[in-house]
Amino acid sequence: MSNVKKLPVSSPLEEKYRQIQKDLRAGAIALALVFITGTLWYKFVEGWHWSDAVYMTMITLSTVGFGEINPLGDRGRIFTMSLIIMGLISIGYIVNRFTEALIQGYFQEGRRIRQLRRLVESLSEHYIICGYGRTGRQIAIEFQAEEISFVVIDSLPEPLEEAKQLGYVTIQGDATLDETLISVGIENAVCLVAALPSDAENLYTVLSAKTLNPKIRAIARASTEEALQKLQRAGADAVVSPYITGGKRMAAAALRPQVIDFVDGILTGSDRAFYMEEFLLEAGACPSIGQSLREAKLRSQSGALVLAIRRQSGELIAGPTGETVLMAGDLLICMGTPEQLRLLTQLLIPIRSGTPRLPKQG
Repeated sequence: MSNVKKLPVSSPLEEKYRQIQKDLRAGAIALALVFITGTLWYKFVEGWHWSDAVYMTMITLSTVGFGEINPLGDRGRIFTMSLIIMGLISIGYIVNRFTEALIQGYFQEGRRIRQLRRLVESLSEHYIICGYGRTGRQIAIEFQAEEISFVVIDSLPEPLEEAKQLGYVTIQGDATLDETLISVGIENAVCLVAALPSDAENLYTVLSAKTLNPKIRAIARASTEEALQKLQRAGADAVVSPYITGGKRMAAAALRPQVIDFVDGILTGSDRAFYMEEFLLEAGACPSIGQSLREAKLRSQSGALVLAIRRQSGELIAGPTGETVLMAGDLLICMGTPEQLRLLTQLLIPIRSGTPRLPKQG
């Protein structure tokens, strides 16, 4: 785990809340200095006892109207009047800032910020969505349907307010900055999706993410072919161009509509009957390594179908037969109902470490 210190990310409300805190502290310090000054004056200049000096300072600053403890000369009365003025200014400043914070709801905002910080710091193996535009909204919908832990980052307050209403964890900040990614636990995240409107912003975000966490899977949005290539060179594990992908899907929908409907039905949405999932066969942890598919009896024990196998060398075996041998490092692409995939999880090690993410019951 990275030992990078988490830095705060400041939204306008957070900055205002911190400024209010500083102002209240400054007012309290000023009032304390006035109180100490008055006490020392009455003790050492007027020659009073400590108890009388403290009491005189207290009733003077509180303006309760009590009489003088001991007789005061002209110099002492001038100081007392000055003390009253300084006390009123300090107390008035504190009351003004406190009232403003109360009316504007900055204390509630501060409590929300602290709760959000604790929530984000508790996240582990979560996903990060950078940008809550049209693409980011759809990604969030799919993640929520899969019951995945994720955080949304955006620099604008309006889209984040919409995300908050939907119950998403949100952070306002610039996703291209290291401190923003650190604040959302980039070192503990498993995947980052750069869905910002600018290709340059997505490029910077991927570079920052890979620098802070080289193991994180980075998915980026690209508007042009040139940006797609640059993002790949920057280390993005997958780059999606809405225009290129959209064109291919539209052509496929025109030529093979039933195939597209079937693929869409198992890849997206919360009301699916079938799901697709990835499983990584880890050496020393998966009992099926070294066996053929026929010997492992994955289909008969779980009901899930193994559609393809990606070897560690990169070779893809589509439609493996019963004689295909399972090897350490193989990535199995499987399809089945939620219950079938849950049974298969008991036989294989999923691609994600820790608690596996399984499709929810429909």
